[in-house]
Amino acid sequence: MVSSPHEAMHQIFREDPRLFARALLKAGITLPEPAEVQLLDTDLTEIRPLERRVDTLLRVDAADSGSYLLAIEMQGRRDPDKLNSWTYYLAHLYAKYELPPVLLVVCQDKTTASWAAEPIRIGPSTHTSIAVFPLVLGPDNLPAIIDPDEAAQDLGLSVFSALTHAKDPALPAILDALATALVDTGGEIAKDWAEFTEIGLGDPRTRALWRNLMATYTSRFPGSGTLIEESINKGLAEGESRGRTNDILRLLTLRGIDVPEAAHERITGCTDLETLGVWFDRSVTAVDVEELFAP
Repeated sequence: MVSSPHEAMHQIFREDPRLFARALLKAGITLPEPAEVQLLDTDLTEIRPLERRVDTLLRVDAADSGSYLLAIEMQGRRDPDKLNSWTYYLAHLYAKYELPPVLLVVCQDKTTASWAAEPIRIGPSTHTSIAVFPLVLGPDNLPAIIDPDEAAQDLGLSVFSALTHAKDPALPAILDALATALVDTGGEIAKDWAEFTEIGLGDPRTRALWRNLMATYTSRFPGSGTLIEESINKGLAEGESRGRTNDILRLLTLRGIDVPEAAHERITGCTDLETLGVWFDRSVTAVDVEELFAP
């Protein structure tokens, strides 16, 4: 199941789509300067019963070197199956959008980052047919920000850096600098970044440290993290259920299966992900919509 820290890490790029360019520059990696950045649909599912979703997908229009796609993946551990998925993502994106794709993997520990940075080569030993070279941002190449003045200059980058260093022994100093910067900045933007930080930290002890810091510095951030997290998790669940509902209806339509109004309302009104998953699986082979609802 997707975790809250996982969601927070890549959700940052949706809140601040240009963040990737600033973060990569900090890590010594240069891509063409973006003139415009657009969020794209992350659904890479095909008509057959195979669902693949990239965490975040951006279209980047660079002034001097044309456009490209940036697929951003949050990776918390080594997962050999991801090597196949990442290769598929890039090939599918290139075929779908006819734009060169770039894979950016975000990690919170050096071991996973080192593994993710390894080139992926597909083909016999005598010939490489496909090669994937992921870009990786992790604690080994993204500097920690421990100066409050530096943190205040770019809150989005500072939050992202803090989450990337969530397992760093120096995390208390990093969070202290970030808390100071957020308090000095104030306003709704700072409050939003404070909430993202708490959710992204994941570990209960570091979350408690963050709440204590914010409560110590100002009453404007009372540390109501539980309610905040419940609200965001509810929103994520609702978004996932809407996406699954749309997949079911789209698949039935493509297969030419009639969906009466009552059935349409029943599908769109369902928010239980397990039930929607069963209905999606059945929509692949069902001869009519009533098969979806069989006990």
